Amino acid sequence: MSETVPVPEPDTDTDTDIEAPSLGDSLTLPCGAVLPNRTMKAALSESLADERGGPDERLRRLYRRWGSGGFGLILTGNVMVDARYLGEPGNVAVEDDRHLGALRSWADTAKADGTPVWMQINHPGRQGNPVTTEGRTVAPSAVGLDIPGVPAPRALTDDEIVDIVERFATTAEVAERAGFDGVEIHAAHGYLVNQFLSPHTNRRTDRWGGSIENRARFVLDVVARIRERVSPSFAVGLKLNSADFQRGGFEEGESRAVIAMLASTGLDLLEISGGSYESPAMVGKGTAASTVAREAYFLDYAATVRELAGTVPLAVTGGFRTRAAMDEALASGACDVIGLGRPTATHPDAARRLLDGTVSSLTSANTAVPVPRALATHRTVRTVDGLLDLQWHTDQLHRMGAGRDPDPRHSRIRAMVGAVERNGIDAFRSRRRRSVS
Repeated sequence: MSETVPVPEPDTDTDTDIEAPSLGDSLTLPCGAVLPNRTMKAALSESLADERGGPDERLRRLYRRWGSGGFGLILTGNVMVDARYLGEPGNVAVEDDRHLGALRSWADTAKADGTPVWMQINHPGRQGNPVTTEGRTVAPSAVGLDIPGVPAPRALTDDEIVDIVERFATTAEVAERAGFDGVEIHAAHGYLVNQFLSPHTNRRTDRWGGSIENRARFVLDVVARIRERVSPSFAVGLKLNSADFQRGGFEEGESRAVIAMLASTGLDLLEISGGSYESPAMVGKGTAASTVAREAYFLDYAATVRELAGTVPLAVTGGFRTRAAMDEALASGACDVIGLGRPTATHPDAARRLLDGTVSSLTSANTAVPVPRALATHRTVRTVDGLLDLQWHTDQLHRMGAGRDPDPRHSRIRAMVGAVERNGIDAFRSRRRRSVS
């Protein structure tokens, strides 16, 4: 007679069940900071600094709107670590404590409703605005932008590179003293850190160039130096390209290698994006229609690096529009945070409206350059298209900075005129005022 083997009862202990996260769930970061939900107001360059490069009432008005918008995390736009090199006219620049009082007021205003606020810190490198730059822009190598009329940069010396690493750390230290909850290092979109990573823009033969290990030395040194100078509870994030989307540039295999290197550096959040001024994939220009249709431009890539990132949470920014797609992305485990960029320029309360069910999807303006379909995919058209998109959304931030509501019907022509005013005449006037002050 055979022996009957007892079958164990199913485990009904719900404490061991792990539910898939959703948009409204909180997230604890490695540094111990807690994000109240999984939405992130991604960085949008505001170009609203005063004549001396500090924040003023316009930025406070803008961040008062975003601060009450229900986000789990707010990132500022570009804050430059060197006032000599601005990505756009009107960037805030933090080199020391000279703007500390104004920075504290900015942080306090943005955090008034309890949302953590991080300062995005950056150096433009060869993407520095030529009108606001005294002399030539700088880069790892003297490789110019493929944009007509933009002068080629000069190559940085070893001493200058070390100095820039220290500038990133100084800016982070000032941000902490000013009351920001963290910083995000901008290592994407063709700015200086990304330029070091890319074999197209980094053709050096010294310790900063050549192998991917050498090209990653700059970003690894920046992260390490910041970590040495800020408190353990101060968050440090980083925005990285999945790829540059240009021939000979930083590509996905190299991006994965860099993520593996970054996994043990003490990062609290890794934001995945892609593209540059020359190839603006971050705003969907030149992105495959199938990718746009499923909303998240870089989600598939994020899923492939989930294990490489280790315990570092991942944020994906670019293309998300519906609550259903956001919850699906979180439930899949491909990312931990949903970044919202352009929609927050016309809907500063986007997160609250999604979370309370007021809306199930967000709208985004169509700012495409009106050209024949056959020309729409041309590289120059895509570049101009991307720049127009950025300027149209910048105009919305300026409206809120002036105390007005966004205008979704704002014309493309007016955006182009505003771009010329900000990047040309007004930028030149601001530079003259700074030089004589």
